[in-house]
Amino acid sequence: MNIGLFFGSFNPIHVGHLIIANHIAENSDLDQVWFVVTPHNPHKKKSTLLDDHHRLQMVNIAVEDYPKLSVSNIEFDLPQPSYTVNTLINIGEKYPQHQFSLIMGEDNLKSFPRWKNYETILDNHHIYVYPRVADEKAMNELLSHQKIHKIDAPIVEISSTFIRKGIAAQKDIRPLLPQNVWQYLDEMNFYK
Repeated sequence: MNIGLFFGSFNPIHVGHLIIANHIAENSDLDQVWFVVTPHNPHKKKSTLLDDHHRLQMVNIAVEDYPKLSVSNIEFDLPQPSYTVNTLINIGEKYPQHQFSLIMGEDNLKSFPRWKNYETILDNHHIYVYPRVADEKAMNELLSHQKIHKIDAPIVEISSTFIRKGIAAQKDIRPLLPQNVWQYLDEMNFYK
């Protein structure tokens, strides 16, 4: 199977994540999209994150009704912070029967040349890029690379930061979250 890996903190997962992942799963040559819950992104402060297992649980309940979407906690057992190149090596060894590709936003493609061993990633994996609204488009030489595929997907500008701030300010942000994720957050009293 050809699996697209959608990496993120998912702090929390929201409808934007689901819209993009499901769109790519349904409208590309990928068979499935796996959400890879990242315990510690090297570009984010660990202190701002909910516990790994709560974020993993929210992603699990968010995707339970989507047959082409799945969840991976592969990075939970890897050294922190998590570097994509190391995760790809590890997941390839654990699931040699699958081919793995990356899914990233156009905004992340701009910083991709600064990722650890990005050339190795590009040599061994395809990258599916979904559009983002940005001040400066990621129009660079990478977009023309044979292993980079720009996906015509809906532009979704919802952020987990916006959601966390909304919850803290006691705003009704329910439409931005899958209902079962909202219920989990509310019951656990997170982000308040």
